[in-house]
Amino acid sequence: MPSIAIIINPISGGVRAGEARARAELASAIVDRHGDPAEVFVTERAGHARDLTRAAVARGSRLVMAWGGDGTINEVASALAFGDIPLGIVPAGSGNGLARQLGVNMRPAEAIRLAIAAEPRRIDLGELGDRLFVNAAGIGFDAYVASRFNERSGRRGLMTYALITANALRTYEPPEYSITTPEGNVRVRAVLVTAANSAEFGNGACIAPGARVDDGLLDLVVIAERSRLQTLIGLPRLFNGTVKQVPGCSITRVTTATIESDRPMRFHVDGEAVTGGTILRLRIHPAALNVCVA
Repeated sequence: MPSIAIIINPISGGVRAGEARARAELASAIVDRHGDPAEVFVTERAGHARDLTRAAVARGSRLVMAWGGDGTINEVASALAFGDIPLGIVPAGSGNGLARQLGVNMRPAEAIRLAIAAEPRRIDLGELGDRLFVNAAGIGFDAYVASRFNERSGRRGLMTYALITANALRTYEPPEYSITTPEGNVRVRAVLVTAANSAEFGNGACIAPGARVDDGLLDLVVIAERSRLQTLIGLPRLFNGTVKQVPGCSITRVTTATIESDRPMRFHVDGEAVTGGTILRLRIHPAALNVCVA
């Protein structure tokens, strides 16, 4: 009988490393109760979830679950992309943006049980700078914060993210970008340039209120900096679905785009910071990922 693989990030969401054993035991118990063979793995390094997923697919697993945050989900999804083996999600990150948008139960036991029973369905994947993403990718302020967050040792979580964001608002200097879409070209000094596959960054921050994971489009959100004061005043609109009303905000639905800058760009894919070149290409891959969520 094909197995169900569960790949656990032991420290996602700011929990203690010792939580890994409890997560693994719970996952095994629920899958075994369902009558499926269970394979449970705990990640040890960046990129490990991707390697474990590829190995699980090669062994014939029928479902691979990612227990962690958007970064763990990204690694597992990247290894499952363009295939038929579905992804399950057990939310345990700092923001859980994708899980919230897909309606995944936030209780681990229920998330596992429902994923096992769910019918697979297709969702889109985005690609920025040759890196796939499931939820969102971005250039600018959010990538700057993501890099600082990922460098942080010790306890992580929402409070740490909020503190890093507050400090970055005082020091971040937005560069100028040239953005080309099928609608034309603009030059803009932008606080952030975000490609959203789903509506939410995480923790209720709604960067693209109309974005859907299965519409074959990415919502390209650009927020130009008119002044740092206006940027600060506009931040609360990320949490009430009115980001379009932030001065300097534009949202364009695209299948492709090219972003250029006069210096190498730091960007992120699902919260993982990456250093790219002076040109980044964005595109959508419709229905590229199978998911089991309910």
